[in-house]
Amino acid sequence: MPNERLRAALLKRGVTPTEVAEAVGVDAKSVERWVTLGRTPYRKHRYATAAFLEADETYLWPKALTPEQSKAASDSEIVEIHPHRWSVPGDTWKRLFESAHEEISVLVYSGFFLADDPSMLKLLAAKAKAGVRLRVLLGDPESEAVSQRGEDEGIGGELMASKIKNVILMYKQVRAIEGAEFRLHDTILYNSLYRADDQLLVNTHLYGTMAAEAPVFHLRKIPGGEMMATYLESFEKVWDGARPLG
Repeated sequence: MPNERLRAALLKRGVTPTEVAEAVGVDAKSVERWVTLGRTPYRKHRYATAAFLEADETYLWPKALTPEQSKAASDSEIVEIHPHRWSVPGDTWKRLFESAHEEISVLVYSGFFLADDPSMLKLLAAKAKAGVRLRVLLGDPESEAVSQRGEDEGIGGELMASKIKNVILMYKQVRAIEGAEFRLHDTILYNSLYRADDQLLVNTHLYGTMAAEAPVFHLRKIPGGEMMATYLESFEKVWDGARPLG
């Protein structure tokens, strides 16, 4: 059975099986069999191929690791657990985004605490100007999902929508930077996500509780781990369905 995920990864990167084979150190026919016949390579070749294609090993070969190996790797992705968002040290957010060299991704309804921090806006602007891909997903203030979240938090839909509108204004200068991408989504969020390359802060959403009171999980992506990859897949789904903020 063909490995369509691997085929898609090659197409996305614009490379041929021969180029992958040269980079990984195997025969080109072996790579072709990985794609067309769904053969599973040795782990060192899986890891090298995933790195070359800038993809996740467990995404390209989801059945390659045993459940025990996958669980052990996923457990190792957990750096720290904070009982509340407000208990996350302030310098953790700064160090997270300062560490980014390739991508910063944010998925929130408003994320007001970030936009309300001038030093954070300055940092995000500097990263975008330096060529780091900056993607920010904000809740559509006119959407039912935003209204419902406001009700769930106990602040009301109108106030939640107003917070987002204020955040949009706060990001005005950052949004003007070439390469900074902002979109509005109308999805139900179960978590807010804050990514910097291979690190991720996950702020859970709880009914009847404001986001600042909910737990935060600090993850770091490692080969074979599935937790961070699952969250990043969710981000991409929301991103694909969102509309650009004009």
